[in-house]
Amino acid sequence: MGSHAKAWLVEDESAREMLDRVLTERPFLLLPPLHRVPLRVGNVVELVGPSSSSKTHILIQAAITCILPKLWKGVSYGGLGHSAMFIDLDCRFDVLRFSELLNHRIMEAANGSSSKVGCHQKDSEAQFERMKPYNEELFALCMKRFLYIRCYDSSEFLATLKTLHYRLQKEREVHGVNVHLLLIDSIGAFHWVDRGSSSFPLEYDNRKSWHLQNVSEAVVQEIRRLLLVHPMLVMATKAVVLGNKYSTNELTWNYRKWSAVDNPYSRNITSSDQQLPYREYMPAAWQSFVTHRILVRATDDDLVNGEHQNNSIYLLKWLLPPLNSLDKFTVRDTGVFILS
Repeated sequence: MGSHAKAWLVEDESAREMLDRVLTERPFLLLPPLHRVPLRVGNVVELVGPSSSSKTHILIQAAITCILPKLWKGVSYGGLGHSAMFIDLDCRFDVLRFSELLNHRIMEAANGSSSKVGCHQKDSEAQFERMKPYNEELFALCMKRFLYIRCYDSSEFLATLKTLHYRLQKEREVHGVNVHLLLIDSIGAFHWVDRGSSSFPLEYDNRKSWHLQNVSEAVVQEIRRLLLVHPMLVMATKAVVLGNKYSTNELTWNYRKWSAVDNPYSRNITSSDQQLPYREYMPAAWQSFVTHRILVRATDDDLVNGEHQNNSIYLLKWLLPPLNSLDKFTVRDTGVFILS
């Protein structure tokens, strides 16, 4: 043990070598529609929006991008080649749907590779048949990199976070890659249950009462500890109800400037610093933990022409850091697409 510690102390590298290593090991995740701001490991991104606003779909596409390789058998898939951990608090995750979306991404990359070399239809079909075993092999590899846990209450969620270090360590030893993404869907799933039971102290136990603030603080503390050992990008969805004045066809959201605009990545910013288009309900411990906040919602419009016809249109607004841009996007089986 002592020799290993000494070797670690003796090991040295220049600042340039360190920067090259970090940028290689921890790449940016520039994933539409989250491409406006570069996201890195250590960031905590909160996707906020009402029901049916594509929040979970964005998480799924982020996970698929993470587990896909950058290059495989000469075909570019544009992935990160890392593992992803998906913690399902909403208990509605459909693994069959996930596998279908993963297959669509693999097939699209393979077909795109064939079209770039100018294959005719018959040649393209033959190429597809030749690639089929490789696609199946890649699909199995990617599914091994996708780690899934379902929790039914806050106790299970906390227990999962406390023991997650050992599972991530084991997965890294087995598959040889680190977990790059920690995805939580949805972080506020147990809020109202915990709030309703917060007035009932655990009299039979010497531990402190199960208060809502205690739960939130414990969750944040465990994630912080986890990130120290396993640097990851954290993405969490949160369901909210928008105010009446924010109709689905309104394209402009008015809000005050953040009080800490000079330091938009500060962890000390809470919802009280900004006039949000929804009522914040998560405790301050979680709000101050979030480094990036994004509001997404659906519109009443559907595309009637072009390659994305008959698809719903969604809107995305960066709240933290605050950006003046408003992005329109649509979701398909092959990914999320920004609309011009």
